[in-house]
Amino acid sequence: MNRQKKLQQLFKEKAKKASAKLAPKKPKYISKADRLKMAAEAEANTATTVES
Repeated sequence: MNRQKKLQQLFKEKAKKASAKLAPKKPKYISKADRLKMAAEAEANTATTVES
């Protein structure tokens, strides 16, 4: 019984790791300061393109 249980646990662990690799990845975390900086750059870019 113990041997079978250990084998089943190993199979479950391997399957869990394999499915985790295939799962969609979370987007990389962007800090609040970086988000504000990116938004400011985007506004600056749109302002320059509108003026042109």
